[in-house]
Amino acid sequence: MRPDSHVVGIDVGGTNTDAVALDGDQRVVAAVKRPTTEDVTGGVRAALGALVADLGPAAARVRRVVLGTTHATNAVVERRGLGRVAAIRLGAPAGASVPPLEGWPADLRAALDGGTAQLRGGSLVDGRALTGLDRDGVCRFLDQVAGRVDAVAVTAVFAPSFPKQEHLVRELVAARLGEHVPVSLSHEIGGLGLLERENATVLNAALHQVVHAVAAALGTALAEHGLTAAAYLAQNDGTVMTAAHATRFPVLTMGAGPANSVRGAAILSGRQQAVVADVGGTTTDLAVLVDGQPRQSAVGVSIGGIRLNSVMPDVLSVPIGGGTVVRAGSVPRLGPDSVAHRLTGQALVFGGSTPTLTDVARHAGRTATGHHRPDPSWHRLLEAALPELDRRLGEAVDAMTGGGLPPLIVVGGGAELVPDRIDHAVEVVRPRHAEVAGAVGAAAAMAGGSGDSVIRLGPGYAEALAAVEQQALRRAVAAGADPDRVRLTEVGESPLAYLSEPAVRVRIRAAGPLR
Repeated sequence: MRPDSHVVGIDVGGTNTDAVALDGDQRVVAAVKRPTTEDVTGGVRAALGALVADLGPAAARVRRVVLGTTHATNAVVERRGLGRVAAIRLGAPAGASVPPLEGWPADLRAALDGGTAQLRGGSLVDGRALTGLDRDGVCRFLDQVAGRVDAVAVTAVFAPSFPKQEHLVRELVAARLGEHVPVSLSHEIGGLGLLERENATVLNAALHQVVHAVAAALGTALAEHGLTAAAYLAQNDGTVMTAAHATRFPVLTMGAGPANSVRGAAILSGRQQAVVADVGGTTTDLAVLVDGQPRQSAVGVSIGGIRLNSVMPDVLSVPIGGGTVVRAGSVPRLGPDSVAHRLTGQALVFGGSTPTLTDVARHAGRTATGHHRPDPSWHRLLEAALPELDRRLGEAVDAMTGGGLPPLIVVGGGAELVPDRIDHAVEVVRPRHAEVAGAVGAAAAMAGGSGDSVIRLGPGYAEALAAVEQQALRRAVAAGADPDRVRLTEVGESPLAYLSEPAVRVRIRAAGPLR
């Protein structure tokens, strides 16, 4: 990016939507905060409009806009706006003991289930076919669901290593249902682990319409404000992808917020090793910063009651936020409910009648937020809640470190809830612009891609490894990375047991600056 260019980052939270503009040296030149709206899009447009107004003539320098949004997550959690999906699994009879969508919440399944089929196909770990692809069965199933589904999800056993059959099914879908029907292939979305990969693939198919609408709305908002910038969406691993790429892989936008906050905290503080606490209106999300990047979760994640194998930061979320409701008791109860984006109408310091942790912080002198002093009748509750707040925060830090004493970087709109000294942290770091760290992280992120495969040891290993590396690099470039500057950022190998021939699982990540 040219030194005189700007990049805009937008971060959608449960309470506020933040927008920042960074210059070529990743310095904040403008920052705004607007309430998140029920439809999410309204808050994004308001924040972008306010930022453009603050930039004035410098808005003409904006070359890129990166959006980290909760649209996809909200659609799954609220069971709203999801498309009907026909789910095809290739792996019968060996992989048929647990059918597709088994164990899903009934209301979510009802919102997107357009029919499922378990058919012959799939591969063994060494690439040999379990059985030949049941083309006739695929065609019969597609004919049954024609006109009744919005998208198709295809999952084959060991497809991340051997994807040929999934590609063949995509061709059959185009021939039977038409080129306009989106097809999600599991090897392009998740790693090994059949059920979790299938879950992610089905959700990806169901979310096409949701994220397509987001991308269109973002494009409209840019045009409304006279911006000709390229549009990107944040991914859940801390990288970004073009808006067009996101419409193909919408599930990758789920859970992007914590990764953005951790990267933003690293940039704003200059720290590479720390615990990051992102304090919002409803929750505090804690993550560990390792070499300037969020520590990844070693286990799958659950969103909307569905297990996925997506790569996401290792995050501990506790119900502590600026809008958290405080109730009386022998020990005051904090939450878990929150007034969230209604804080300015319901909290005591804004003339409301609901005691919140913002009121606790104001009474303790940690913040000057609000324009009302709580009535003295609330003082005893607010004073009693303060040590409980500090105890809960200290325990959360300890849970992420296992007894270490790291620095704690505090960011987010509710950062003033955290005291200057806290148990289990050697120091509390409050970087400038901490209240918009998530938007900073989105603006500064690189485009990324990954590869995940099983490779047999012995002759041909080097060539197979190189192929997975190239796959990760190609996917990063497809997401928007500069082909001349994309690099491998992570190469991991895990030995696999109980196989007739020695083999390893290889997971590779690549990232590069946006082109």
